[in-house]
Amino acid sequence: MNARDRVPELTAVLSIASLALVFGAVLGAVPRAVIPHAPAGVVAAIPHVNAVVSTVAIGTIASGVAFARRGEFGRHRAAMVLSAVLFALFLVLYLYKVVLEGPATFPGPDAVYRQVYLPILAIHILLAVVCIPLLYYVLLLATTRPVGALRDTAHARVGRVAASLWLVSFFLGDVVYALLYLLY
Repeated sequence: MNARDRVPELTAVLSIASLALVFGAVLGAVPRAVIPHAPAGVVAAIPHVNAVVSTVAIGTIASGVAFARRGEFGRHRAAMVLSAVLFALFLVLYLYKVVLEGPATFPGPDAVYRQVYLPILAIHILLAVVCIPLLYYVLLLATTRPVGALRDTAHARVGRVAASLWLVSFFLGDVVYALLYLLY
């Protein structure tokens, strides 16, 4: 059997591995000593770089959706692959910073923390977690089949859901950034 015949299984394995890595980093299971340390200025720039990456990803995802709706599947594929690369870049940078420094603490007032920041952060995290298997699934379908064969799969249906959730997650990530680094 090849990858084409094992998309659900590969989706599950990749999702579990990815989420284990993310939660392991966030919960402190990855030892700081095994990570090379960049200069403090580089680490401090990561949230700002990631905000730009998120904003660009919103544009590439929206473009990819528009290309698919117009039947421009070559451009759709390029936009979505770029979106996946941007997501991977965001995640690598985020996890690097989290392993070195831990999650960012909210510097604003407690009322804003409880009533605004935490709900937005919770929805952002939930959507990001839900997106992982959806994204793996549509990417695996797309990379194991010719474009014409995707009509016989759930690629378009799952892709619409994945893209919608992905857009909201990236947007909320930018809101979290603004709350952490611009407003407070």
